[in-house]
Amino acid sequence: MRTSPFTEQHELLRASIRAFVEGELAPHAREWEDAGWIADWVWPRMGELGLLGLSVPTGWGGQGGDYWSTVVLAEELPRCGSGSLPMAIGVQTDMATPPILKFGTEQQKRDYLAPAMRGEKVASIGISEPDAGSDVRAIRTRARPDGDGWVIDGAKVYITNGVRADFVTMVVRTAEADRDDPWGGLSLFLVDADLPGFEVAEKLDKVGMRASDTALIHLDGVRVPGEALLGELHHGFKQIMWQLQGERLIGAIGGVASAQLALDGALAYVQGREAFGRTVADFQVTKHTLADLATRIASVRALVYEACDAWNQGRYDTERIATAKLMAAQLSFDAADTALQMHGGYGYSAEFDVERSWRDARLSRIGGGADEVQREIIAKHLGL
Repeated sequence: MRTSPFTEQHELLRASIRAFVEGELAPHAREWEDAGWIADWVWPRMGELGLLGLSVPTGWGGQGGDYWSTVVLAEELPRCGSGSLPMAIGVQTDMATPPILKFGTEQQKRDYLAPAMRGEKVASIGISEPDAGSDVRAIRTRARPDGDGWVIDGAKVYITNGVRADFVTMVVRTAEADRDDPWGGLSLFLVDADLPGFEVAEKLDKVGMRASDTALIHLDGVRVPGEALLGELHHGFKQIMWQLQGERLIGAIGGVASAQLALDGALAYVQGREAFGRTVADFQVTKHTLADLATRIASVRALVYEACDAWNQGRYDTERIATAKLMAAQLSFDAADTALQMHGGYGYSAEFDVERSWRDARLSRIGGGADEVQREIIAKHLGL
């Protein structure tokens, strides 16, 4: 009886992705980290290989695979040695473009989804604002009707791919929320980055994910056509809440994969490092610490796979996804912290890549809904 969710075809896909990641991406990890910029060729190259739309129908430039194909990609990309690249690609494949596939018109799919799948357009997702992070209801960026179009004013911050983006899938306010519908008045728009009034005000400096470009965006009288509205007017909150489930799930998958890599790196190091006349691996505290970490990884992976299985069948359980995201985010950081500790002083130096993994992993407990937000979701399902 097959217990793995992955078929032979999935494993062939994994082998080809791993060869690409280790052969073409990993050699540039340190270079991109130092430059604070992932090379532009990555998007068209991944589009050429069909990796930007593994679960997207072939009619829109995808490969027509199931969600487990996307899982394979999310598990293999961390092998590049930089958390920045999986995040940047994940924004393209699992955050900014799924709402276009689900809610977009045929024309929007032709103009935005298909070229994004080919890597010809870089996509970004615009939710957070200077005064509205996890609280989507607090969004102030506003679109007002103007003739047959809309005019957008406001600001978005912490926008991954924001400096290089060709377009942003953006949440804006189109009406005031009322007592009967406190979640209403928000809508999604597809906003081209080359429009007058669209300004990348700043490329943000960050503790980790330094190779990924993160922007503060100002929108000053940005006029978009009526066709820029994505989905139904004033229904953006429901639409972006659906989007966030996929974002959190893909983050959980990557978190477990990163934790496994941290464990593998720690195992290799302690078996070769000597202290007090024996290898670090010979100490009981080392064995038990890594045994506990391996157990956590296996447990969280099983939880994440349960959520993936439901998603693959067209269902999503917000409580299970919140639990998976919370556990995977904590796991990825704890694993990176454990690996750094196992490296001792070398772990704190830039000579070893473990310090980059440690810095990169911290974001997972904030982005896509902080740990505290996931706990609130879980508590709500508990009736609290």
